[in-house]
Amino acid sequence: MNNLIVKPVGKVVFQNEMPLILLEKPYRSALEGLDGFSHIQIFWWFDACDNEASRSVLKVSSPYRNSPETLGTFATRSPERPNPVALSTAQILRIDPAAGIIGLSHIDARDNTPVIDLKPYTPSLDRVTQPCVPDWCASWPKSLEESADFDWSGVFTF
Repeated sequence: MNNLIVKPVGKVVFQNEMPLILLEKPYRSALEGLDGFSHIQIFWWFDACDNEASRSVLKVSSPYRNSPETLGTFATRSPERPNPVALSTAQILRIDPAAGIIGLSHIDARDNTPVIDLKPYTPSLDRVTQPCVPDWCASWPKSLEESADFDWSGVFTF
């Protein structure tokens, strides 16, 4: 097996509570053509969980009410996983290619979180019109837009 080399292309920063992606200078030209897309997929690194203990977690106590008590890591969005990779989809609010800045509607990452890749959200490849989920999460919102107004406090155990 080949060694994998993952290099951050930028980082998440918060400016006046507004989430931004700040790209490293060598990657800024890769923004060309992104300006027509409304949403972006952000692959980021759970750097706070990049340690041997977190990477060895394969089962977790469920963070969700009404779910099984224990879930495999791959059935959760837990930061503790063999490779601490996260994926967020967010609305693009603005792009400044010269400064390497993408303004976002939201992201569930911390300030200075490493960003490892970006991909445009394209409905023909990324949208599933009739996804199936387990009964314990079937009442959750069916879209990113519906999630914004959803009361998540009754979903999580923390």
